[in-house]
Amino acid sequence: MENMLKKALYTGVGLVTVASDKMQETVKNLVDNGKLSEGEGKKVVDDFMSELESKKGEFEGRINNIVNKIVNTVDLPSRSDFSTLKARIKDLEAQLETEETTKSVKKVVKKAVAKKTTPAKKMVKKITTPEEA
Repeated sequence: MENMLKKALYTGVGLVTVASDKMQETVKNLVDNGKLSEGEGKKVVDDFMSELESKKGEFEGRINNIVNKIVNTVDLPSRSDFSTLKARIKDLEAQLETEETTKSVKKVVKKAVAKKTTPAKKMVKKITTPEEA
């Protein structure tokens, strides 16, 4: 989708460049043939270029509208949605890390307490028979 939009944009830029070059070439031929004065030729080219600049803003507006329609149709997250999601993920990771740290500390404490409270082994008294003595 993005590739298609880039191609459309580059095509538009290419068309404007070709049109501008052709316009300048045509005006130069008219001046060389004496059908236009240099002042008139310069004015025609300047008017054409200013018209292109005004159309450029209109063209960009149309492209922005098309892109916005596509984004809304596809239901892609906006930049702010994406930033919000990144912040939430960061918070959840921090929360998870805190919980894991707490669990591991509790395990260590539980093991330490368990070692201290383990009952001592019962001593077995060996009964000796008179022969063993």
